[in-house]
Amino acid sequence: MVSTEAGGEGINLQFCSLMINYDIPWNPNRLEQRMGRIHRYGQRKEVYIYNLVAEDTVEGEVLRRLFQKLEAIRQAMGSDRVFDVIQDVIPGRNLADLIVEAITGRRSLDEIAAEIERIPDEEALRRAKEAALEALATRHIDLAAVLGEERRAKEQRLVPEYIEQFFVKACEFLGLSLERRRDGRFRLASVPAWLRQRSVEFVNRYGEVQSSYRDFTFYKEEARRSGAELVSPGHPLLEAVIEEMVPKGEEALRQGATFIDPSGELSGVVWFVEAEVRDGTGNPAGKRLYAVLQTPRGEFRPVSSGILWDLKPGVAKKAPLPADPLAVQGYVAENLVPELLSEIKAERERQAQVKERYGLRSLDELIGEAEASLIELETRRAKGEEIPEPLLLRARERRKELEKRRRRLLESLRLETTLAPGTIKVVGAVAVSPVPTVDETVHPSPEVERVGMEVAMAYERKQGRQVEDVSAHNLGYDIRSLGAEGDVRYIEVKARARTGPIALTPNEWLMAHRLGDEYWLYIVENAAQDPTLHRIRNPAAVLQPEEKVEVVRYIVRDWQSKLTGDV
Repeated sequence: MVSTEAGGEGINLQFCSLMINYDIPWNPNRLEQRMGRIHRYGQRKEVYIYNLVAEDTVEGEVLRRLFQKLEAIRQAMGSDRVFDVIQDVIPGRNLADLIVEAITGRRSLDEIAAEIERIPDEEALRRAKEAALEALATRHIDLAAVLGEERRAKEQRLVPEYIEQFFVKACEFLGLSLERRRDGRFRLASVPAWLRQRSVEFVNRYGEVQSSYRDFTFYKEEARRSGAELVSPGHPLLEAVIEEMVPKGEEALRQGATFIDPSGELSGVVWFVEAEVRDGTGNPAGKRLYAVLQTPRGEFRPVSSGILWDLKPGVAKKAPLPADPLAVQGYVAENLVPELLSEIKAERERQAQVKERYGLRSLDELIGEAEASLIELETRRAKGEEIPEPLLLRARERRKELEKRRRRLLESLRLETTLAPGTIKVVGAVAVSPVPTVDETVHPSPEVERVGMEVAMAYERKQGRQVEDVSAHNLGYDIRSLGAEGDVRYIEVKARARTGPIALTPNEWLMAHRLGDEYWLYIVENAAQDPTLHRIRNPAAVLQPEEKVEVVRYIVRDWQSKLTGDV
């Protein structure tokens, strides 16, 4: 493939494993972006990258001198990481500035070469090591934070089953001829023109929608095993379907829908509200979708935004909704947005501290050197040496430009950390009614549930683990338990007054499949009198649900034979 600079703009080019940079950008970050198009997660081949440098040119000579210095540092470090931090090896200098100064004649090649050579190898080595650590810092690679983000991503990732269910129903709604292959994967033999015709912004962000998709799946493991195309959020086919569905579903969202709660707990209207936070530039800094239950008495309380997963669609096509949504918008603004604002502000301030620490330090060093250079020239002139006026003028202009860049950085950091609530928009609502009678298998009494949670959490604390009750968030598990070694248990608690079958919601069952050995089922028998705790690790691998109730509950009867341990 032959590409212009556009090839470095956020697209996946992993069908390539050899890159030849014919025209090296003077900004190493752009060079790194190009490399990242092919050398990224998922690339199965070894990647080779060649950078062509023209001999007998000013640019080539500057790069040659710089690469000589870098090679010496690389050998001393024993690592190629030095090439990731080229800009930081030359104190207070910018590679692009050096090349421009050489090409425009503002400085001679000898002067620039001398500046590069003047850097002691020990000093350059120290800077390279420090810069490598700073590069990690500026990319926010804090091990604990990364592990936490990875953990949160694993917990919150939309499971493939839901994406598949949505896509199948959406294709039916849009009239697309989706076929399920005999191997369980999917085929869309002909994609109509109206679905392929997307905006330039869409194509730039997701890529083009193809005329056909012969073999695709929604499961990463299946895609890796079979070589089928993986359709997930960000894939052009899925995003095009979503883009078509959203406007077609707006009227239905406004009308609302009816659902039934098999647990018998919920009654009223669940509002889905999108809240936004903006920064000082006026750009969105973050959004969150909230679900808020409005009871028949008019009271509000937040519920999980994934609440619909565990409800059964009702018969009525329209929901009896309150006429005025302003009350729920006010509730979200007063009770939920402040926490969102605080979360985003904490993250923005953390990022700003990194930028301020390293960005300002770099600029202050540049300003100090520019000031020293100007003082030296003025001192030499004061002593009677003939200093050309243009040289002094350039030195003054450089100092002014650096000071201006410092002010711009401080202002941008101020704007990035100046946050305010943005728009709060109701995107939809559903009316929920409880099932009149609820069997203990489907939903035990609140008192029995409370005892079950207390027993399970007490057991985890006795093991020296940090325990968090997340049962109110409808995550598919009730307890997140963290061990001293960083291992996590996701625990779903089922309590029975005496004994008998247990019921799992679809969300719990799918989460058990996704989290595997990290997912535990804690069953508390005889909660009313003499609680006994039983534990099953990775229930998705050992339990076989025997029936479905109301399509939203899986009943497991023979769980006793799969116990991991009793307490």
